[in-house]
Amino acid sequence: MPELLRTVLAFALVLGVLVFIHELGHYLAARWRGVHVEVFSIGFGRPLLRWHDRVGTEWRLCPIPLGGYVKPHGFEGPDEATPEQMAAWQPGRTFHDKPVLSRTIVIAAGPVFNFLLAIVLFAGLFATVGRPEIRNVVGQVVSGSAAAAAGILPQDVIVRIGAHKVADVAGIQAVVAAEPGVKTDVTVHRGGHDVTLPVTIGTVAGESGARRGQLGVMFTAAVSQRLGPVAAVTAAFGETWRLSVQTLAGLWQMLTGQHSAKDLGGPLRIAQMSGQVAQYGVASLVSFMALLSINLGLINLLPIPVLDGGRLVFYGLEALLGRPVPRQVRDISFQAGFAVIAGLFLFSTFNDLSHFGLFRWVASLAG
Repeated sequence: MPELLRTVLAFALVLGVLVFIHELGHYLAARWRGVHVEVFSIGFGRPLLRWHDRVGTEWRLCPIPLGGYVKPHGFEGPDEATPEQMAAWQPGRTFHDKPVLSRTIVIAAGPVFNFLLAIVLFAGLFATVGRPEIRNVVGQVVSGSAAAAAGILPQDVIVRIGAHKVADVAGIQAVVAAEPGVKTDVTVHRGGHDVTLPVTIGTVAGESGARRGQLGVMFTAAVSQRLGPVAAVTAAFGETWRLSVQTLAGLWQMLTGQHSAKDLGGPLRIAQMSGQVAQYGVASLVSFMALLSINLGLINLLPIPVLDGGRLVFYGLEALLGRPVPRQVRDISFQAGFAVIAGLFLFSTFNDLSHFGLFRWVASLAG
């Protein structure tokens, strides 16, 4: 399949599934809490297809696949609705009339469904293919690295760095990254025996200028045997939690300057990665989709107005104060939230174009 066609199809599949599941969470929660849903749209723009189901919801398929939305009946409150909108309200089926708990459930269900999708996808992979694992077994030693100078060899199992006992790759990376330039020793399991080797951990500088340690080894990856249903679901919960924590940690590092924000990618980078991952097969694409689903769930829970997380903050304040947040505060907050989201979108798109080399190409033409 041509690369461009594969990229477009993979991107449409990945984003379409993620958006559909997210909005399906809102839709099902609204139906559960007795709220009529007027519109369920996948994509933006003039609808390519539209139809009504038996309960009166209009389903739309639109050409711009960068999101979607569900429109609950009476989503706008009495202080926002026009007289025509208020005249069309169906008593007992409007969103704004529901208790704050019901509204919270409807809004929170979108991100929750993204996490559930990730769990389902991971569980399916672990049960049918197996669980991929990166082991603390050295697969390759980078020439000229700290590991090469210390005498670390392929097939060595790293078990200790200085006073730190390490059991997995994450532990090794954490210890090494925190000790740039430190003279210590590394213990490896080789040929049935433990061997201790002196090592001076290498130093690399990130784009932000922060120094971190580097050993200079590549670890081996393996796929475990297929897991049973219970073990697969348990492992899927654990993997979803681990990746959620890892993603939040990475976001915090960007906010605090420990990691360059140039790594923040947008839709173009997602499209590129979708095409690249798709060429490795269905299992790789499903795993990538699960990771993106976690990211989508976390992003929507950020306390930024216009996102689900921002609305949940308002509902939390309403529950505490016993009355809705004043409309003026909400309006200003939503305007600020929209500006933040628009800024992030433009910044991530700029990063994507820089990553693709567009600006270097333009500069070379100008030169």
